[in-house]
Amino acid sequence: MDGATPPMVATLLASPTSRWKAAASEGEAEHLIYRSRLLGADLAVTNYGGGNTSAKIEDRDPVTGEPVRVLWVKGSGGDLGTIDAGGFATLDLARLCELDARYSGAEQEDAMSGMLSHCAFKSNPRAASIDTALHALLPYAHIDHMHPDAVTALAAAEDGDALTRDVFSGEIGWLAWRRPGWELARQLAALVRRQPSLRGVILANHGLVTWGESARACYENTIATIAQAADALNVRLARKAAFGGRAVAQFEDEERRAKASEVLSALRPMVSGAGSKTAHFVDSVQVLEFVCSKDLQRLASIGTSCPDHFLRTKIRPLVISPNLSRPEMVAAVETYRQDYLAYYERCRRPDSPPMRDANPVLVAMPGIGLASFAKDKATARVACEFFVNAINVMRGAEAVSQYRGLPEQEAFDIEYWLLEEAKLKRMPPPLPLEGRIALITGGAGGIGRAVAERLLADGANVFLVDRAEESLASAMSHLRGRGGVDRVAGVCADVTNEARMREAFRACTLEFGGLDILVANAGLAASAPIEETTLDQWRETFAVLGDGYFLASREAFRVMKEQGGGSIVFVASKNALAATPGAAAYASAKAAELHLARCLALEGAPHNIRVNAVNPDAVLRGSQIWNGNWRAERAAAYGIEEGDLEEHYRKRSLLQQSVLPEDVAEAVAFFASARSSKSTGNILNVDGGNLTAFTR
Repeated sequence: MDGATPPMVATLLASPTSRWKAAASEGEAEHLIYRSRLLGADLAVTNYGGGNTSAKIEDRDPVTGEPVRVLWVKGSGGDLGTIDAGGFATLDLARLCELDARYSGAEQEDAMSGMLSHCAFKSNPRAASIDTALHALLPYAHIDHMHPDAVTALAAAEDGDALTRDVFSGEIGWLAWRRPGWELARQLAALVRRQPSLRGVILANHGLVTWGESARACYENTIATIAQAADALNVRLARKAAFGGRAVAQFEDEERRAKASEVLSALRPMVSGAGSKTAHFVDSVQVLEFVCSKDLQRLASIGTSCPDHFLRTKIRPLVISPNLSRPEMVAAVETYRQDYLAYYERCRRPDSPPMRDANPVLVAMPGIGLASFAKDKATARVACEFFVNAINVMRGAEAVSQYRGLPEQEAFDIEYWLLEEAKLKRMPPPLPLEGRIALITGGAGGIGRAVAERLLADGANVFLVDRAEESLASAMSHLRGRGGVDRVAGVCADVTNEARMREAFRACTLEFGGLDILVANAGLAASAPIEETTLDQWRETFAVLGDGYFLASREAFRVMKEQGGGSIVFVASKNALAATPGAAAYASAKAAELHLARCLALEGAPHNIRVNAVNPDAVLRGSQIWNGNWRAERAAAYGIEEGDLEEHYRKRSLLQQSVLPEDVAEAVAFFASARSSKSTGNILNVDGGNLTAFTR
């Protein structure tokens, strides 16, 4: 470690400002959508998927034509920052009031949620959230329920009630902790009836509820309340060290990220359980301030406090020194699992769902940062984001008081809520490669892009390596449009550069947590009679097709051995098996690739690393090697026009079909998946049938 230290003065909490610019002429529904997106896009206001908004809007009954007051409220799931009309549940407010009249006590909580669908207006199928009653029973036309860090810091402070009175001079009320649901909504409505001058209420260990008689008034009230809390806390934060001050120094940037890459790849198999998990890593100023602090262990043991947080993160993170040996890491993870089992056994109720995965979701690493592990990259990223919110809450609460978590039983009852369990059971089954990580060299070319798209379709994360910067950017943009921003990453690198390849694999591990699949695909081709082939051409061809495949495989072996296995797929060529005139350098290099794959299959088998090869032939469409001189050179070798080359290759195949990038991708996907779990050292020809390339 270096002598660098986190700031001695705590990072301040974000204080939002109004960004309202909507036209007054728009309707109530449009204003609700606009307001929701403004709030959801501001991390000072709420986190991804968190919070909900509502408006009570006049409409007409589609059968009788009579006027109806309809509650538009954010439906279950979804994200305010991107919500549209379809993201809102719409319910007949009068029916909701009739439903409230049937409520007889807390034992009805879950049953009441099941009754909400009977109040749907115009047969809207969007599921209503658990917070629907909160919006229905308050008398205001527009309501926001947010989880801003600054306000939740007050909500999670030991003396939050007194602090709320002090900060807001009685304009914002306080309600003691109650699990979200109908009883909480009733208690909130009763508080507002007793104190009609309130402009909002802080829910202990939960968040903020604010309102207004117009969409804009509600939004402005929400923003002003959050800003008032942030400004009050920041006065105190500016005068003291965060989390008791620094306990350990942080690693320098490059060393920190290298160390993080090592720790992630070591931890990933330990915490993945029966499946494969994807990691997300954060080393922001706020995170380093927390993980390097004196109070890390104390606060981490308390864990998160807001229900929205620990539904994503588990109740607390694993704290682990990055300097531990592998056996020590294994022991630390096992201790966490045993502690989680004990927590489950202490708190379980007769009807509790079975214990879920006992492995940690979050790992705090002093000197390095914060990592999360989940079934996919987006879930891992959101878990990290939520815990960063929790860190902000802890920092604010500790600045003015002492941070307080939920009682353990309350935390358990949220984590193992039967309604949440029902949501989990409705989730679609995992895709075949969900949680898997694939690195593809030559990823920007036609075959590389097709392989990436095919693996994405099966749920994998893909990391592209290519030396063509513009093509790489284009490929990544295209693939992110198909598979989502979270699951596609890459770097520009030459596969013949040893240092750059080491950095590329490190970047992949840092981005996703490890490596399960290597597709060695980077290509280069030159055609000339042997007496016209220069030594430079020969060496360059072998550099890309020999050195490049060797360097990629060597780096992949290092990670895969650590993680207990993987699949390496070489995109070779028909010419690896069949000689061809005027291309001695290319065919010889491809033959070397194929023999390298066989050698690696022998070395990899004891470590559960499978190595197989796909031999395509004449993949012209989208392939970058055909964009240069190779097309003209091969046409000249066969004595035909360039434009006739694809047809020439099609006709010479036994099946009389052209080979496309998607055909090669299908073969790669087979070798990458469990469908080929008992295959190694094998070759799959994708050449339309070429007698000279038959493997037997």
